[in-house]
Amino acid sequence: MSSFVRQLRLLLLGMWLGAAIFFGAAVAPALFGVLRNAGLANANELAGSIVTRLLQFINRSGFEIALFLLVTSFFVHRHRGRFAQIAGVISTTILAIMTGVSQWIISARMSALRASMGLIDQVPPNDSRRIEFDSLHRYSVMAMGVAIIAGLVAFIISSWPDRQRNRAS
Repeated sequence: MSSFVRQLRLLLLGMWLGAAIFFGAAVAPALFGVLRNAGLANANELAGSIVTRLLQFINRSGFEIALFLLVTSFFVHRHRGRFAQIAGVISTTILAIMTGVSQWIISARMSALRASMGLIDQVPPNDSRRIEFDSLHRYSVMAMGVAIIAGLVAFIISSWPDRQRNRAS
């Protein structure tokens, strides 16, 4: 059973990492680029609405997967070295914190600002709400970057063979 859980942990984390990296590197930039090139007056509003919905899924799933990893790490990695256990828990905790903060704090505030601005495309760049929105966007990107790095560290650590398994070989 422990082998199944180990594989499930790697599969879930790998899927989340793939989705998060693909979203940040391809989906979000492509959406903004295509809609802006279409010459739509509300291109940023439309792209932002789509990106927000996709980001909700990525953040929530990252948070839930991180919680699953934290709970199962105490059963699956009993035979790991102390450093690997601690590093795995720390990186997974960072993943949970970053996706949770991004979802329930940063994104929530960005959504409230977008609602107060109406069409963001028509709000001048020097408007205080737009300045705050842009600042929160930078924090959102940073939070996702930190979550991805933490997820990569957790993935690498989770894929290491156990010490006990090495001795049996």
